[in-house]
Amino acid sequence: MTCSAVAQIEPSARPHGRLFSTRSLGVFGVVAAIIFFASSAAPTPLFRIYEERFGLSPAMLTLIFAAYAFSLLAALLTVGSLSDYIGRRPVIFAALMANVVSMVIFLSAHSAGMLMTARIVQGFATGAAATALGALILDTNRKFAALLNSITTFLGLTIGVLVSGALVSYAPYPTQLVYVVLLMVSAAAALLVLNMPETAVPRRGALASLKPQVLLPAKAMPTLALVSPVNIAAWALGGLNLSLMPSLVRIATGLSSPFISALVVATLVGSAAVAVVAMRRFGPDRVLLFGSLSLVLGMFGILAGVYTQTALVMLTGAGAAGFGFGAALSGAMRSLLPLAEPGERAGLLAAFYIESYLAFSLPVIAAGLAAPRLGLPTTTYVFGAAIMLLAMTSMLALQKRR
Repeated sequence: MTCSAVAQIEPSARPHGRLFSTRSLGVFGVVAAIIFFASSAAPTPLFRIYEERFGLSPAMLTLIFAAYAFSLLAALLTVGSLSDYIGRRPVIFAALMANVVSMVIFLSAHSAGMLMTARIVQGFATGAAATALGALILDTNRKFAALLNSITTFLGLTIGVLVSGALVSYAPYPTQLVYVVLLMVSAAAALLVLNMPETAVPRRGALASLKPQVLLPAKAMPTLALVSPVNIAAWALGGLNLSLMPSLVRIATGLSSPFISALVVATLVGSAAVAVVAMRRFGPDRVLLFGSLSLVLGMFGILAGVYTQTALVMLTGAGAAGFGFGAALSGAMRSLLPLAEPGERAGLLAAFYIESYLAFSLPVIAAGLAAPRLGLPTTTYVFGAAIMLLAMTSMLALQKRR
């Protein structure tokens, strides 16, 4: 990523470049990233069906969900920079084929163990692809790369959960059709990669790059301490949304349609994408403040919807909370990255990813363990109160600094 996009593409474009211009490569990177994150969200509307069909407890559901997050984090920390050494094409192709394998496992799943295996494969594939595709987008479109890389995750999650919810609710073969579609799309993308020009110049050090490196620069520590509460709150809410929200919607409102629960989930992640775009011109402190406030108000709205058993109130709260999620993540990244020297950025990002994905998974595991004893609505009240408290902690600290 040290050369311009054109300079990197020209040397290797001769044998493979007939199908791709620089712009179309960037478009492919965005679409492929959306495919991966859509795949990761596809099982969410099916979790309630799996719960009934396989007799899964809330704790097991959250463990299956968290397996994806742990595997994705492992990929980020090991093969996250591999495409800088061996090229984008082999990493993206391998990740797409691994995603195909995960779809095959989902199609034949008949137990919790197979579901967890599929999620582990899927998580590692997504983690490997996210950095390689993000780098591909940067190689080909430096002006808008940061914005595109910020919204592809949320767009993919939104599309994946909505399409999956619609197919599960209104199409035949509810536990299979969505995976067939994603398998075919992933396989088609892998075939395109075979004709894609390389945008990175391979170099030595691939094996050394697999060693996880976590480095927190001293001057970034105060800012990380400042943004950590709201960052943890945002990712914990994301984990709850993508794992237990379908069950919560059914229990709280009595609505059993998978599409209704998918709509609530999609509203949260979709509004996060809107926040990234809408707040991009504001300073990071202002974005963090607005994100913290939106998280508090949105979480309160979700809890009010649970209490009043009203899906519309939950939907409205999810929209506000999702806007806070996107703003908080954008503000945290924009606050932290300028504090690291070029040689420290990977280590700082590793530390940030560890915090984020642990927050994405561990709290929902705790919620899954508590739900059978307290009930899912009561567990959600406690969970939501913790999220609001964390967001207010960052909000007050930011106000004090300003």
